[in-house]
Amino acid sequence: MFKVTFSFEDGSVVEHFANAGDNLLELAREANVAIDAPCSGNASCGKCRVQLKKGELDSKKTLHISEEEYQEGWRLACTSKICADVTVLVPDIASAYKSRMKVADLSSKEEIAIFENSKRDVEMTGIELRNSLDVIELDMNEPSLDDTMPDNERLTRALKKYMNLKQVRIPYAVLRKLPDVLRENHFKVKCVVRTAPNDLFVYDIFGKDEEVVVGGLAVDIGTTTVSAVLLNMETGEILAKASSGNGQIRFGADVINRIIEQQKPGGKKKLQDAVIKETINPMIAQMCKSAGIPASHIYRMSVGANTTMNHLFAGINADPVRMEPYIPAFFKTNSLFASDVGIAINKDAHIIIAPNIGSYVGGDITAGTLVSMIWNRPEFSLFIDLGTNGELVFGNSDFMMSCACSAGPAFEGGDISCGMRATDGAIEACTIDKETMEPTYKVVGESGTKPVGLCGSGIIDVISELFMCGIINPKGKFVREGERIRHDKYGMGSYVIAFEKDAGSVKDIEITEVDIDNFIRAKGAIFSAIRTMINSLDFDVSMIDDVYVAGGIGSGINMRNAVNIGMFPDIPLEKFHYIGNSSLTGSYLMLLSTEAEKKTYELAANMTYMELSTVPTYMDEFVGACFIPHTDTGMFPDVMNDLQNRK
Repeated sequence: MFKVTFSFEDGSVVEHFANAGDNLLELAREANVAIDAPCSGNASCGKCRVQLKKGELDSKKTLHISEEEYQEGWRLACTSKICADVTVLVPDIASAYKSRMKVADLSSKEEIAIFENSKRDVEMTGIELRNSLDVIELDMNEPSLDDTMPDNERLTRALKKYMNLKQVRIPYAVLRKLPDVLRENHFKVKCVVRTAPNDLFVYDIFGKDEEVVVGGLAVDIGTTTVSAVLLNMETGEILAKASSGNGQIRFGADVINRIIEQQKPGGKKKLQDAVIKETINPMIAQMCKSAGIPASHIYRMSVGANTTMNHLFAGINADPVRMEPYIPAFFKTNSLFASDVGIAINKDAHIIIAPNIGSYVGGDITAGTLVSMIWNRPEFSLFIDLGTNGELVFGNSDFMMSCACSAGPAFEGGDISCGMRATDGAIEACTIDKETMEPTYKVVGESGTKPVGLCGSGIIDVISELFMCGIINPKGKFVREGERIRHDKYGMGSYVIAFEKDAGSVKDIEITEVDIDNFIRAKGAIFSAIRTMINSLDFDVSMIDDVYVAGGIGSGINMRNAVNIGMFPDIPLEKFHYIGNSSLTGSYLMLLSTEAEKKTYELAANMTYMELSTVPTYMDEFVGACFIPHTDTGMFPDVMNDLQNRK
């Protein structure tokens, strides 16, 4: 047996024991050490870099690590085997997806405005912001020798009289505390209940003078990132917000790798535990601590997630989702409760899942469509959710069509050597001086936070600036020389955004031609999907009245730069609107309003799904879009005019 020590930049360590020949990445997973591995250990992404500090590793050389870096001890965890006692450094960027969880204080006006505006928009359509949870105060007669009715019947009778309902259901959790609460409070109590047309369910019971917050939890389970808000179900007030990397990411950045991992022995539980025990439950604990309420006072939860994430969250076999004819176990279900999946809230809490539309267009899109409000407007609008998959909805109040394209994880920092999600240390905006090629950037976090990597919005800015400044050509190859431009021994170019001395990491932050090529394919997938769907309806992009862009890729992308690189069509910028994490906002609305929940189901049922792989012209559109901005520059007149003016 050999001792493996994982050390981190903050000075902490995790020790684990291994046998000769054990894979280092697999050991990290066993030890619950977060090492980013978007390719799930296939040695194709180069993101699982660690630095050998003591001992030795049996590790193959790869193209992802230069000779100089290899001599400095850099290795890929997925290609390294244990052959002795060893200490490795896990750099901050490799573990940032998990180690940088943060709970927002919601002091930002922009944060509050997104939810408040959505509430207002939904109410203006006539949808009532009311749900079925309530707090009922009861004043019952105390038992006596002349009144020997048992406690549960006494409570049931009082509730029936108060609500005029036929049936009252009291679960075991309430029955267990019932005798003590009743007698300690002289039979004057409050009950947290859910009211349906014909029955009432009792979630909890308290003394009449106790202050009770009826909590609700809305969660967006993204392939890369999980976000959540804790709210007061009676008032709609948001009490806390949290975000974290999805713990499943160490099993692969895309849903296919995770589905394959789920098929291995113990895979279902491993994937479910990664998103629930390692990700959502710690977020709940943080939010409840911040808000000052017990987790047991959260009585309902709503989830917005893609079809695969819904299956992995529920612990249900997702393999049929990826296998022809691509039939999931469910599009919608109302049968899930907190105790079924181990969510650390009230055990009887019902879990609402936003309905899926197809195997690759999920509940995150139906929830987002509700928020976009395109279903309530006569104008033609386009809704785009940028994530590991790019999902689109086009239509108006008369019809809606949806499709999905495999953009890969580039918009959330995956497949990019210095990429990371939008958390502390991420460069989220950047400009480059055309003459000196010196960058100026904005970093997520408090003032003075050093950069660690690039998030999606920062990547868009950097590539746009490199192109518009003439530093790269339409193929993404470097055509200028300077201090910040390098070429390795294979001739591959790169641009240094922050040198090691200025960065909060152990190496320079640079974007390579491989990174740019990966991102060009991702943006090409989005643009070709837009064109294919619009053309199938005999429409033209000029007929789009509004574009609503969602996704947790930063504080909001620069739409001009997104058009510059050919990700979005070249239409007037005032038509673009960034609406934040619409899946989370939609989940919030579904939680707060029973009518909004029903409306989301209605939207899913009435939406037409287009399978892009069956459209003959899609691949031609994709190939044409894999240039900056496009092979047909005539589709981007404003971009080309701007480029000409900069020369």
